[in-house]
Amino acid sequence: MQFDTTAVIQTFETAARRLLEARTPAGRWVGHLSSSALSTATAAFALHLVDPQVHRDMIDRALRWLCGNRNADGGWGDTPISRSNISTTLLASAALSAGADSRAPRQAIAQAEGWIAAQTGSLEPAALAEAVERVYGEDRSFSAPILAMCALAGRLGEGRDAWRHMPALPFELGLFGHRWLRRLGLPVVSYALPALIAIGQVRHHFRKPGCPVNRAVRRLASGPTLRRLERIQPAAGGFLEAAPLTSFVVMSLAAMGLPDHPVVARGVEFLTATCRDDGSWPIDTNLATWLTTLSVKALSAGGLLNERLAVGERAAIGDWLLDQQHRVEHLYTGAAPGGWAWTDLAGGVPDADDTAGALLALKDLGAEPDGAVEAGLRWLVDLQNRDGGIPTFCRGWGRLPFDRSAPDLTAHALLAWDAWRQQVPSRLGARLSRAIGRALQYLQAAQRADGSWLPLWFGNELAAAQANPTYGTARVLDALVRLAPPGRRDADAMIHLAARWLIGAQNADGGWGGAPSVASSIEETALAVGALAGVDGCLLNGKDDGDSLASAIRRGTGWLIEHTDRGRQTAPVPIGLYFARLWYFEELYPSIFLVEALGKLVERQGRFCG
Repeated sequence: MQFDTTAVIQTFETAARRLLEARTPAGRWVGHLSSSALSTATAAFALHLVDPQVHRDMIDRALRWLCGNRNADGGWGDTPISRSNISTTLLASAALSAGADSRAPRQAIAQAEGWIAAQTGSLEPAALAEAVERVYGEDRSFSAPILAMCALAGRLGEGRDAWRHMPALPFELGLFGHRWLRRLGLPVVSYALPALIAIGQVRHHFRKPGCPVNRAVRRLASGPTLRRLERIQPAAGGFLEAAPLTSFVVMSLAAMGLPDHPVVARGVEFLTATCRDDGSWPIDTNLATWLTTLSVKALSAGGLLNERLAVGERAAIGDWLLDQQHRVEHLYTGAAPGGWAWTDLAGGVPDADDTAGALLALKDLGAEPDGAVEAGLRWLVDLQNRDGGIPTFCRGWGRLPFDRSAPDLTAHALLAWDAWRQQVPSRLGARLSRAIGRALQYLQAAQRADGSWLPLWFGNELAAAQANPTYGTARVLDALVRLAPPGRRDADAMIHLAARWLIGAQNADGGWGGAPSVASSIEETALAVGALAGVDGCLLNGKDDGDSLASAIRRGTGWLIEHTDRGRQTAPVPIGLYFARLWYFEELYPSIFLVEALGKLVERQGRFCG
């Protein structure tokens, strides 16, 4: 597929203009997350248990949305364009059972039950519970809430018997701080405390243990852990700014006979405030911090950050980002001061990806290496695991996905350290250099034999194991080619293997999907093109590899020009993952990734275009 420089520049300019127009009046990016059937089902059911009459209108709108957004096979996916999955279909049908006095919900429930039975072989409680547990494995932080809602909706049997398919959760551990939990070696991640306490208590309420000692311990722990739950609830009421987690907490307490509890009242305020006009809820309120840092990076890649944003506009973004830095220990994750969360709202939790993104954006915006920057850099270094990699929330647990090292997170942190290490005090700079060396060793060990890396927070529903090696490889490759010497020399062998994998993963149509032969998307094609654009052909083996690199970039760019109508159309796909593998798409992702990729090409147009 042929194109000329004019087409590249025109597509870039159009996409960049649309990205700039997507800013809020305050000059930032908030975006728009996809509506979620799982969020909508859990929120509607929670409101039903609290007071079905007071919340009748909102519940009815939610049920109508669910009926109107199910798949042709009778099931539901996490987004309106996602494939049906067992968890979301179980919860959506359970929510509809609360409003099954009308024809549409009854029909939807019947069709959903047909889909579920086809997947599990039976609608018996044991089969349903086994199907849910098979999805999440040892991580009970999401399987337990799903089973709890199914039990409350009568899908797992009646009375006490409904709860025998759900394991008891040791909610008494909510009495301990996160440091004690870590010392005890217990597989409970601190962000899951609200679910641990609420779901553990509702299960105990309906099915008390036979052991009198356990009964006594949990009876004594009930009041204090509820008081801790009240203390850790964000002011706006939303745990993690997420409708599902907040809904699970609300429905559990309401089912225990506590519909007027302060946690329930604040949770209901959050749910009613975040319901959309069409009756749906997104998986999270917004990704404002994450999207703003990604947008700054994208505009900077093509030299438009300083060209299109005035000094005052750039300063305002930088000041706002600094305001989002967490300056005190996080209330229930125990995260140290210095990190950033994905959102500007109170329910966010500091994490590695957003902290790295904020540090890089501040550098692009011309911030000084002051105390806030140094605190962020130290926060990231302190997160580094023994294997040299970077986890999501907290160091050293290593038992659940969000506490294990991930290549995409490690690459992002590596870029942030490298960007600032020459400007910070020498002692901190030396520490960053050591962290970079350890991160490179981790990435070398994590690179698969075929040259790819697997990310944590992005996947592809159509790929094997729903993984997304295109995203992971592109993100790590992009970091390695931007790394300054001497670290860059250690990365050359990894760059060679990764570039060859990306070139080989290109589809026949010129685009990329999440893995070879998976349908091409704007997001994944843009990420691959952007990463390959930074690769020096001399790192590859000879002229043939260099020609393959140039050809892959040209074909990928041609695909982007054609499939975005020269930057005018950017339809998203569900490649994002939320907690416990919940899919979402974000309307700004394709625009951001497109601008970043083409910006790199425009900067190098003499090399790749023309």
